[in-house]
Amino acid sequence: MKICVIGAGAIGGLLAAKLAHAGEEVSVIARGAHLVAIAKNGLTLIEEGETIVAPVVASDRIADLPQQDLIILGMKAHQVAAVVGDLPEIMGPNAIVLTAQNGIPWWYFFGQGGPHEGVRLHSVDPGGMIADNLPVRHVIGSVVYPAAEIEKPGVIRHIEGNRFSLGELDGSKSERITQVSEAFTKAGFKAPVVTDIRSELWTKLWGNLSFNPISALTHATLEDICRFAPTRALAAEMMREAQTVGEALGIRFRISLEKRIAGAEAVGAHKTSMLQDVESGRAIEADALIGSVIELGRTVGVATPHMDAVYALVKLLNETLTRAKGKLAVTPA
Repeated sequence: MKICVIGAGAIGGLLAAKLAHAGEEVSVIARGAHLVAIAKNGLTLIEEGETIVAPVVASDRIADLPQQDLIILGMKAHQVAAVVGDLPEIMGPNAIVLTAQNGIPWWYFFGQGGPHEGVRLHSVDPGGMIADNLPVRHVIGSVVYPAAEIEKPGVIRHIEGNRFSLGELDGSKSERITQVSEAFTKAGFKAPVVTDIRSELWTKLWGNLSFNPISALTHATLEDICRFAPTRALAAEMMREAQTVGEALGIRFRISLEKRIAGAEAVGAHKTSMLQDVESGRAIEADALIGSVIELGRTVGVATPHMDAVYALVKLLNETLTRAKGKLAVTPA
């Protein structure tokens, strides 16, 4: 397969390196020092004490690449709209586009039928930019479980996890998704094809929508949040609201709320991705992780007061970080 990973950061870089090492023809879209390092030295992956250097084609221009069989969108949800207009340059009539973002995806109400079929979510697709430029027939979904980080430009460190659940939006087990699953499996991932990708998205999101924003606001680890009674209670209230929203949409939560919280506590002194973004001065995934669930709540008539309050605080934090970054960018050296 010809595979292009757009957004070869931590997770995108992990996928690109392992797929290339397994023999796939892989290109990556990156930028800055990361791109320079990959172009010069290849994409390096450190995993379980071993180091591999994967041969990939690297560019910062999608249009420079030939047509691809599989396009993996590896960037964060708020960055997808910026690239979809360029995708037709490398998409053939049968190209597959795999979304690998956290949170509620822009395609949530596409391909499932029911009363909300085709409803667009403004929180994750403002103005419908993604839906207008990326035909949903090309799209398959995923739930990303691994943790990885960019150790330095051109070098990805795999921390833990190797599961990428894959799903057609209509729940079918198609020939094309089986082909993607086989390629991922050959590269060393667990890549089951699931028939209800939305329920699995919710299971992961259930914790992310509460622990991520609380950690971003308090700079606390998962362990800290779960062991401090007031924040544990706040997380539980947010999760109860989300569960009510999900169940109104037909989602089945296969574990209890308390078990989900206990699982987060067991991870220990881990900084959530949103806290890492705050510490690095990067934009926060507020809309994909919590704003989208609030919007879904409005769609089905479920009130979400605890999520509303935390979302307002996180959005203000994001505005503050953005302004601070802008001031730094124009400060003379």
